[in-house]
Amino acid sequence: MAATTVAAPLSKSGRVHPLAGLQQTFTMAWRSLVAVKHNPLELVDYSITPIMFVFLFTYVLGGQMAGSPEAYLKYALPGIIVQNTLFMTMYTAMALNTDLTKGVFDRLRSLPIARSAPLIGRITADLAKHVWAMLLMIGLGMALGFRITGGLDGLLLGGALVIVFAAAVSWSAVLIGMLAGDAEKVQAFAFTLIFPITFTSSAFVRVETMPGWLQAWSDVNPVSHLSDAFRGLLLGGPVAGPVLWSLAWAAGIAVVFYPLAMRAYRAKA
Repeated sequence: MAATTVAAPLSKSGRVHPLAGLQQTFTMAWRSLVAVKHNPLELVDYSITPIMFVFLFTYVLGGQMAGSPEAYLKYALPGIIVQNTLFMTMYTAMALNTDLTKGVFDRLRSLPIARSAPLIGRITADLAKHVWAMLLMIGLGMALGFRITGGLDGLLLGGALVIVFAAAVSWSAVLIGMLAGDAEKVQAFAFTLIFPITFTSSAFVRVETMPGWLQAWSDVNPVSHLSDAFRGLLLGGPVAGPVLWSLAWAAGIAVVFYPLAMRAYRAKA
């Protein structure tokens, strides 16, 4: 980090050059990823929890939902991955909240680096962990009988779509992390928000099986759009509508929460 700050002097206006800021952002992201080496338990949340989700949904609910675990896995795995990704965005909120309460950001802002580098670096590192968890769940699903019939293109496009959506939602997680008093409040708020949104979507059950009033909500639920898009890309089904809606939701979430998160961040830092 010291080498980065030496090679990235401030401009005449006192701001860090954009290219230098980008380099510093990647340095901070690498800092977060390297921390896993010294704290392997951090990777447990990104590995054990996804594995548990796949096994529990497949073998506990599969027989009731679709007649067999294998049949249910084909429908539910994309939704399980979407749910897990949304839950993991809250790890960003908890990590940022912990850094704030422990004074980590106070030490970082004393360095001649872009003020946004620690924040965006954390999000970038967490997105890399999302990719790890996603690949782990897809690999496990294939071992249990799931087949990607949409081809490699479908897998890559579907994975990219989920990560783009996670990046947008991460800004809401940043805002929560900045405003919450401690990590426990972050976790409580996250579960209160994400659980009802994911379980009232098409992630785990078909919308037509729901009561009419709930179908109306599920049809506009962003988790439904993302789950349908990811499922369609992996299995080769119709995707144009769900993909466009997912991108629209991601853009809307980012437009709303990015400025709010940055304002809260600047007030804290």
